[in-house]
Amino acid sequence: MEAGIHINASCGGSGTCGKCKIKIVGGSADSPMHDRLSPAEYEEGFRLACLTSIRGNLDVEIPLESQVDKSALSLKGDREQGSYLLSPKDIYQLVQGWDVDPTVFKRYVELDPPTIADNVSDLTRLISAINRQHGMNGISTDFRVIRKFSRILREADWKVTVTLVLTKKGYKLINVEAGDNRQQNYSIVIDIGTTTIFGQLLNLNECKVVACPDGLCDGAKLFALAEASDYNAQISFGEDVITRIVYAQKPGGLKKMQETVVGTINGIIDELLKMSGIKRSLISHMVVAGNTTMTQLFLGIDPKYIREAPYVPTAHFIPPVRAVHLGIHIGEHVHVYTFPMVASYVGGDIVAGVLGSGIFQRESLTLYMDIGTNGEIVLGNKDWLASVSCSAGPAFEGAGIKFGMRATRGAIEEVSINPRTYEPMILTIGRVKPIGICGSGLIDAVAELMETGIIDQNGKFRLDIAADRVSKGTDGYEYILARKEETQIKDDIALTEIDISNLIRTKAAIYAGCKVLLDSVGLSFRDLEQVIIAGGFGRHLDLEKAIFIGLLPDLEIGKFIFVGNGSLLGARLLSFSQALLKEAERISLMMTNLELSNHAGFMNEFMAAMFLPHTDTGAFPGVQERLRLKRGSLL
Repeated sequence: MEAGIHINASCGGSGTCGKCKIKIVGGSADSPMHDRLSPAEYEEGFRLACLTSIRGNLDVEIPLESQVDKSALSLKGDREQGSYLLSPKDIYQLVQGWDVDPTVFKRYVELDPPTIADNVSDLTRLISAINRQHGMNGISTDFRVIRKFSRILREADWKVTVTLVLTKKGYKLINVEAGDNRQQNYSIVIDIGTTTIFGQLLNLNECKVVACPDGLCDGAKLFALAEASDYNAQISFGEDVITRIVYAQKPGGLKKMQETVVGTINGIIDELLKMSGIKRSLISHMVVAGNTTMTQLFLGIDPKYIREAPYVPTAHFIPPVRAVHLGIHIGEHVHVYTFPMVASYVGGDIVAGVLGSGIFQRESLTLYMDIGTNGEIVLGNKDWLASVSCSAGPAFEGAGIKFGMRATRGAIEEVSINPRTYEPMILTIGRVKPIGICGSGLIDAVAELMETGIIDQNGKFRLDIAADRVSKGTDGYEYILARKEETQIKDDIALTEIDISNLIRTKAAIYAGCKVLLDSVGLSFRDLEQVIIAGGFGRHLDLEKAIFIGLLPDLEIGKFIFVGNGSLLGARLLSFSQALLKEAERISLMMTNLELSNHAGFMNEFMAAMFLPHTDTGAFPGVQERLRLKRGSLL
């Protein structure tokens, strides 16, 4: 980490996950044997990085499965897209009745030069001209503008462009530029995910993501737009928010975490500006959305009490803060707006998603699900909103899965199994030899194992069938998805009973969270008129298989829609509209959060869902019918 080299470590270096495998090829180091390493691997020089003490100069090789492949972030997903994936045009139409009216905007002003007869201060002259020409009263001024604008006024021959921001106290003058520069008004929007950070560069005048000029946007970028992404460098300190909160409590830990995430954001900003050819000084605004822990770490606010009962964030509303004060490399006049938060585990990213998906405007009862490293769920409509949060990501991001990994190049994302030979067909992201299995592949595999009868509905392998790929490994019974000669890691990639159990726990938590949320307001899954799935995970998801294992409710496919990155969608809309900024605050205030850790019924629902698809077979009639037909076809 000190050298800026990432090694996968789901557990944050506590020696439990076994993901930080390295190979020492030269030099001296002390490292104990570990049950995550076979004796043959240990003899060959493989070690766990977190348990290895350096005793001198080392030559270290980082295996593929321990590396991060950033290039995979630019892949849109190789899986055939279902009809539930909305087009960009349809996504923008989810929210109705808003006008292009940015919170941060520019106005061109021409002033009369001062004379002996008219020698009021430069500031009074400028404010009066803005009022006279654009009808704006009560303008306050940022001190940094006062320090520089007298020179700019004279060099520009009293013809300038002013940048103003609408605050709760009125308009504030934050920048002055020479000449007419109204057409150059840009915003950066950032989604700080626990695993991945996404950014876009917006043209505030044209209400769209900036398009890259020819020659500046390489073929890997999405739709040739100014979009960039990178893994949140905080993943080196742990995969989940709890591990990072714990790290932040170490001496200097909070400062390190803040600098780390800002470093990733600065890299994304640099990439956006390079792609677009736009000057850094032309950025006027920045909007950031993230879960509560990510937001507080980004702002350098201690997240300690987020994980301690009664689970309280430092603040629900954070006033805009100067980007330069956070270490962000953009103009000193730019302020960062962070989305308001609801609770310790329902943050601004969910408020942004609810805003972008338009739930707050519609009569229809909607379930909004953002399944990422954490699973946040919102239920409601224009009159009321309720939310819960449950742990989701560890299994879907690879933690707790023997060959689990993120959705990067080489990850198995699709699995189908021949019901007669029990032989698998796999597809990987990037169509290369596999190095592991990601969340969507895990769901596919378990659904296929269940449908073909290789596992029972408890997730246990049936030993009475002639399946050559089922064998007993070091971690118990397993199904081999890819033999070692077919992989990049020269090892069999298998799915173990422990892996399946971890997935069942994860899907049970999500389903139980939805069920408890509906029960709390006296409703059922059948009352839902729409289910919105957000987050990158949904793009790779096979809806039918997710329903088949009981991750999602057994509803008509037509009720599901996927909106992509809901957090970025909301951040874009907020940048474009003053009215939607006010709506974001209203959404956070109207959302009631249900704390599952204190809910008496959650554990009962969780245990009921610890079955494929569920102990209540009546809740999954479509799955039961599919299993009946499958068994009949094999007779």
